[in-house]
Amino acid sequence: MTYCLSDSILYNSTEKMKVNPIFNPGGDDRIEARSIWFGNTTNLMQLNDVRYSWAIGLYQQMRENFWIPQKLDLTQDVTDYWNLTPEERHAYDGILSYLTFLDSVQTCNIPHLKSSITAPEISLCMAEQLSQEAMHNQSYQYIIETVIPSDRRSAVYDFWRTDSVLRDRCEFVAGFYQQYIDNPTTETYFIALLADYLLEGLYFYNGFIYFYNLASRMLMPGSADIFKTINRDELSHVRLFQRLIPEAMQVFPHSVDRIYEMFDSAVQHECRWTNHIVGNDILGITETSTEQYTKYLANMRLKAIGLEPLYREPKYQKSPYTHLERFSDTKNQAHTKANFFEASVTSYVMSSGVSGWDEI
Repeated sequence: MTYCLSDSILYNSTEKMKVNPIFNPGGDDRIEARSIWFGNTTNLMQLNDVRYSWAIGLYQQMRENFWIPQKLDLTQDVTDYWNLTPEERHAYDGILSYLTFLDSVQTCNIPHLKSSITAPEISLCMAEQLSQEAMHNQSYQYIIETVIPSDRRSAVYDFWRTDSVLRDRCEFVAGFYQQYIDNPTTETYFIALLADYLLEGLYFYNGFIYFYNLASRMLMPGSADIFKTINRDELSHVRLFQRLIPEAMQVFPHSVDRIYEMFDSAVQHECRWTNHIVGNDILGITETSTEQYTKYLANMRLKAIGLEPLYREPKYQKSPYTHLERFSDTKNQAHTKANFFEASVTSYVMSSGVSGWDEI
């Protein structure tokens, strides 16, 4: 089953993806000539007028999200770490290692996807995303070096080397990106783009839930506050790809069946890893709730790109962690920011005199 709109321009699946030149004097940056891919950009950031005004609004929101991990206090977490059960400490270490991998691989992958973007306003968002992914890695390092005892830190960084389930998880995620690096066609580009959406929209959230669950029991509040802020950043990345994927479906060769296959495979891998590292050993989280939450998220992400839910049972239409999600703003998809402990909400305010910057 091929997804195709009547006005779509579908490129041949074996066609090589073009990488933008550093400078293209013969390019055409007029707004009517712009496109996200396969445009003829000069590669200059001409932003006085833009075609995709939503990207400018999103970029400004991403910039307003700026934060510094070292400003968040982890003092209580240092003590709380030894108040965790052995199972909770093991999960804490393993999830930190997994999230470090996710943002590390994004830092490597985003430049490859960005190099073929020909709309400067979209490129701007991806540049900010790259900056945020790097800062998230700094945040993990800050937690590991502050909270984890010195004799355990190497084991956290190298968790993927000693845990075969995590290594398999990492290789699965990276494999979709590597396909594009090894064979940069329009088809593999779309697959890498969709894999990016799965990473941003699905893979982080069981980890976030784990930290929110601890904080709801008055444990590791500093860690939860850091992850709440990372969560907010990641949701802005989700919004970016929720815009890009429908556009890509009109341009790149693909199969809806393949999209569903990738989603289902992603859910299975995510459940396997979460059940391995958390399972039924943590108060407030079970293998049943993990499956329900992961499939619920997958349904939400499919709906956001115009596709039908993959998991039709009523239990997969709602989250089992509503009492935790209200603190993390996952319901509002980063339109607002919420204080984790007070659950107070403040809307972002955007203002500028430049055309397109006030629209989101």
